[in-house]
Amino acid sequence: MADLSPRSEISFLQTFLCSAFAACFAEFCTIPLDTAKVRLQLQKKAVVGDAAGAPKYRGLLGTMATIAREEGLAALWNGIIPGLQRQCIYGGLRIGLYDPVKLFLVGSAFVGDIPIYHKVLAALLTGALAIVVANPTDLVKVRLQAEGKLPAGVPRRYSGAKDAYFTIVRQEGLGALWTGLGPNVARNAIINAAELASYDQVKETVLKIPGFTDNIFTHLLAGLGAGFFAVSIGSPVDVVKSRMMGDPTYKNTIDCFVKTLKYEGFLAFYKGFLPNFGRLGSWNVLMFLMLEQVRLES
Repeated sequence: MADLSPRSEISFLQTFLCSAFAACFAEFCTIPLDTAKVRLQLQKKAVVGDAAGAPKYRGLLGTMATIAREEGLAALWNGIIPGLQRQCIYGGLRIGLYDPVKLFLVGSAFVGDIPIYHKVLAALLTGALAIVVANPTDLVKVRLQAEGKLPAGVPRRYSGAKDAYFTIVRQEGLGALWTGLGPNVARNAIINAAELASYDQVKETVLKIPGFTDNIFTHLLAGLGAGFFAVSIGSPVDVVKSRMMGDPTYKNTIDCFVKTLKYEGFLAFYKGFLPNFGRLGSWNVLMFLMLEQVRLES
């Protein structure tokens, strides 16, 4: 196949490890953009007590600069530990299972280009399964990223990732680690489908153009396409997911969606779109480039 399949047969474990390594590398490089995205999506919380009524965070670079100035440069990497834990589990499973599930859907005797709807279905299934397992790491990551600069004398809710896990279980119960699971499953299934299926399809299409080969430039184009489709399709559920995980006052997914739409309008679901695209676009480019190169060496 001309898509995500390796050039030579490698085991599921090898694919899982390659995918997890590539996802962790991309996560470490792009988490400052993700931190900025989360702060922008939670903006309403930052302006409630602001007498001037002006938003605290403005744009991707402005948000990153504000965080670095008020909290220190290292604050841009808040949540990196659960972020890497998430990518080891989620990144490894969603990509490692993608080709086996895709082949299962079409049958082992299938020959030719796999239809796009089979690619989308395979990615939806693997994305949903992977995030059910990885949801606790996503919750802790968002909680750590959501905390901004606090007034003097006010302690942080969590001293780190390990403390966050134990504190959440102790104060809210074990089930609280799966807070926001509904929108998170929807978000990650949709984004996974947009990423993997579009990467597959863009790469397959580009390789049919005379002069294009399976090289770094082709992987770059396919990665950018995957990032754009993922953000365009997944942004509304991403906003709901971030708000439910960062703000426990919402009763459920529908409550969060309705209140956001009622009080802030439809465009609120695309808050942080540019930093989200900057993050997911660069994340996909880095992840797929690294994944393709690691697979070549396998």
